[in-house]
Amino acid sequence: MELEIILVFAVLLITVVFFAFEIFPVDKIAFFIIVSLALLGLVTPEEAISGFSNSATIAVLALMILAIAMEENGVIDWLTSSMARIKSLPLLFMAPIFMVVTAGISAFISTTAVVIVFIKIINRLSEKFNIPQSKLLLPISFAGILGGSCTLMGTSTNLLVNSVAKNLGADKFGFFEFSLLGLIFLSISIVYLTLALKWLPNSKNQDLKDDYDIGSYTTQIRINAESKLVGQKIEETFLYDNPDISLLRLTRQYQEHRSPGKYITLRADDELLVMCDLENLTRLNESEDLNISERRYLNTSATKDDKTDKNEESSEMKERVFVELLMLPGASLLGKTLGNLRNFMLQDVIPLAIKKRRTRINSDFRMVRSSSDKLVLRTGDRLLVEAEKQHLSSLNAIENIVILQEFDSAARATPFKRYLSLTTLILVIALAATGMLSILVSALTGVCLLLLTGNLDLATVYKKVNWQIFFLLAGMIPLGIAMNNTEADMWISGHLLNFLSGQANWIVIGTLFLVTMVMSGVVSNNATAIIMTPIAISVAKGLGLDYKPFLLAIMFAANFSFFTPVGYQTNTLIYGIGNYKFSHFVVIGGILSLILWVVATFLLTRLF
Repeated sequence: MELEIILVFAVLLITVVFFAFEIFPVDKIAFFIIVSLALLGLVTPEEAISGFSNSATIAVLALMILAIAMEENGVIDWLTSSMARIKSLPLLFMAPIFMVVTAGISAFISTTAVVIVFIKIINRLSEKFNIPQSKLLLPISFAGILGGSCTLMGTSTNLLVNSVAKNLGADKFGFFEFSLLGLIFLSISIVYLTLALKWLPNSKNQDLKDDYDIGSYTTQIRINAESKLVGQKIEETFLYDNPDISLLRLTRQYQEHRSPGKYITLRADDELLVMCDLENLTRLNESEDLNISERRYLNTSATKDDKTDKNEESSEMKERVFVELLMLPGASLLGKTLGNLRNFMLQDVIPLAIKKRRTRINSDFRMVRSSSDKLVLRTGDRLLVEAEKQHLSSLNAIENIVILQEFDSAARATPFKRYLSLTTLILVIALAATGMLSILVSALTGVCLLLLTGNLDLATVYKKVNWQIFFLLAGMIPLGIAMNNTEADMWISGHLLNFLSGQANWIVIGTLFLVTMVMSGVVSNNATAIIMTPIAISVAKGLGLDYKPFLLAIMFAANFSFFTPVGYQTNTLIYGIGNYKFSHFVVIGGILSLILWVVATFLLTRLF
């Protein structure tokens, strides 16, 4: 084996480890790949950055922008507005309807964007009608993935396989060329997932106070004139050093300071609103320097006697609501601890608790309410904040988060914007499906039309585009080039040919499908597609067989990573929200993957 091939495999191995154990975000991994390949001389500088100008990368970016427009202008909400009407149906009927609608929309709009909208819908239904959301979230995530696999523009994986294959001399796919296969896989999956509902957890959406186990007291403290706190900055007091005490508000001469900064100097008669546990409350109550009025704003509703004594200040507290924020890839809050957030959030928003999603290393939920805790927000985590109800719209300024609350920013969209956006999407699909324009050109045309008509704001695009996916694609494409330059793909395919030579076609396709599917459960589906597509073409060429069954095997297998919650972005998002265990994906998703592997092997073999 030549040194260059060894170096490529070394970069590939490190990349797989980074992906598998989530050591770094995917955009950082992408930069590692670009720089490593360039420094090792495995690609030229121009090839190292060629992913940023690749047609598939730009097409995916344009489609993401279109998906943002569809969400901002209320198109996705409008298409799913009737879903609440099925609330009275049994789960055995409700789940398939949700899956069919999710898959149908995901075939033409970003799967992640569609699933996010359905997460909101299911969250509302769970709150209002006590519907177990865990019975629906995993099926709609799987259905979204399957629906996106039905068309060429349905998922970035399909576009990547098509682009890489075309660059290597293979014929490009038509828009609906493999839709029939996708529909067969989708139909089988819907039947299986409906039968598997009984094995999914029966958890229902709890009240946020119960879900986050908010056992802390919100306590009003008045600083006496003789208190030792007078004249001290907040950072010099127990209010700052104690990780179990959170200073929520300071009132001075009828002026309020929400989330007061650490450099504010305390004065006599200052009133502090503090959240702490019972132990710290007892300590505060024993202090001779403070007057404490115990008020459990966060835990109990007021009695009639309390209502008569409450002043205008407590009335304002009643108007404040709990809001749960879901962290998407690229969210501006990622990487921050709860303590950091209290200084970073908007003036009126108070972060209260973080609920960590499960990972391979972290198999249990971890609740974080300590400002000194070293755990930081990651993709898929949920953040509980308190905010004034009338100011919820300000949360939209936070990049790449989902408000899991009955609050619909799309309600501001006018019917004109909604209809024009939908018309634009249909135009893009029609131009691409008929072959009049490529997906890249048709998608860019749609974006341009929305921008010129004022139906899309670039400032919103910059905030909401999932730049991690963009950089991931741009970083992985040079790795594919490096494998081709060093003939590493030929080395792998040569060993595969030695193993598969003389075997029946179904064994060849089945092996390639299984290897790709397993890899996509560890590495991202896009990365898997870029790595495996050149290998599939080399194997097909070596066996003298048609490319397309091999390319379709890569395309579908890279998407069908149902057996882990990290193989596909939507699975990561619903993992924590639905209170799923890793075993739910391994067992339920694993069985589905095996079923689809057998069916796909049979159907793809018949294409020779």
